[in-house]
Amino acid sequence: MERTDKNTVKKAAAPRPDNAHKGTMGTLLSICGSYGMAGAGILSSLAALRCGIGLLKWALPKSIYPIAAARISESVFLPLEENLSGKISARSADFLLAQSADAVLLGCGLSVCDDTRELVESIVRRCEKPMVLDADALNCISQSPDTLKSAKAPVIITPHPAEMARLTGSTAAEVNSDREGTARSFSARFGVITVLKGAGTVIASPEGKILLNTTGNSGMATGGSGDVLAGMCASLLAQGGKPFDCAAAAVYLHGLAGDFTAKRLGKTSMLPSDIIDEIPNAFFECGII
Repeated sequence: MERTDKNTVKKAAAPRPDNAHKGTMGTLLSICGSYGMAGAGILSSLAALRCGIGLLKWALPKSIYPIAAARISESVFLPLEENLSGKISARSADFLLAQSADAVLLGCGLSVCDDTRELVESIVRRCEKPMVLDADALNCISQSPDTLKSAKAPVIITPHPAEMARLTGSTAAEVNSDREGTARSFSARFGVITVLKGAGTVIASPEGKILLNTTGNSGMATGGSGDVLAGMCASLLAQGGKPFDCAAAAVYLHGLAGDFTAKRLGKTSMLPSDIIDEIPNAFFECGII
């Protein structure tokens, strides 16, 4: 087992070339949000933008488009057909798969229902771009995790212990009793990169490599912090980094930004949106300018 450090970030991120433009810095397709959970999509989108993505396409239910557009000016929005409860309709799958993108983020605030289960399974099985699956994308396939074996491109999953427990048919306590072993075995079995969140986040590859993260603090233990991490990870992935390196770099940067936030505001009062504000300082600290 190895530990993350500043060199972990340099494997996945580099200073921007002087001749860069939005077309060379990657396009991310984010499929996130539902009625009542617009905030998850907003946080992941802002985090992705702060990590340098060239173009962000956010596919979201029509009902939350006004909220999202009022908060984010830098995204291209793809308002989608939704069901009666404000979740993305499964009929949107073909449209989404036809989108031009370098990576896909799926799940933040998506909700779990028949439509989203069908949507997630269809995208995981058919998408040919690397993906980050977070939150409700994982909950949607928790009854059929073998879906992951059908993926045509690299997949990074970012579960917290309860989500990991649903995927493995165990309990959060059992997951936490052997975090490294759980992440390692799941990655090997399903061929995915596992980012098992928590104090000392574990990053595991299908080949058995394990990294233990060294940044972060208890002030990050609040709803929305995981959405920030998912957006950061997907942003780096869309910019062309190797999937395992991107996952590890995002985890380290996320924790480092959280540490800067705790020093500025204290652990009790810090918010996930405050962590996003510190992402630039985390990049600076790692020599990425």
